[in-house]
Amino acid sequence: MKKILTFALLFVIAFTISNTATAQTALKFGHIDSNALLSIMPEREVAKNALEAHAQQLEETLTTMQAEFEKKYSDYVAKADSLSPLIKQTKEAELGEIQQRIQAFQQNAQQELSAKEGELLQPIIQKARKAISEVAAENGYIYIFDLGTGVVLYFSEDSEDILPLVKVKLGMQ
Repeated sequence: MKKILTFALLFVIAFTISNTATAQTALKFGHIDSNALLSIMPEREVAKNALEAHAQQLEETLTTMQAEFEKKYSDYVAKADSLSPLIKQTKEAELGEIQQRIQAFQQNAQQELSAKEGELLQPIIQKARKAISEVAAENGYIYIFDLGTGVVLYFSEDSEDILPLVKVKLGMQ
């Protein structure tokens, strides 16, 4: 009986070690630099061009507003000595209002530009994430680490770079 119990215990230990070793060899880890992927996606260039065009429109409007202020300020300075106190006060208030509009426009333009960037980049990021998820599922990876975010402190040579697989998935060379 003691021999059977010893044999059964050895069998259980051997089976557990065998399963643990098999499970460890079956785990697949991968990594990708998402920033590198996004930078080579053709949609990124289209989004960049659209964002630059929008920024140019905002810049032109700001330049027009600043030119208006400069002109009115120059007129005010040139005529300041000959203006009555009431007209001076009115012109100064008008200049102050123009400055406030310019400042408000700059703040709103920056917010709008950030929102536009997010709006343009979100579909590209989603497409990249979908491709990464599909490649991971198709190739049996249990984790994919993003080196582009700077969060991963270490990865082994056993971790596979899946950027080439994702590029193929996205139809890129």
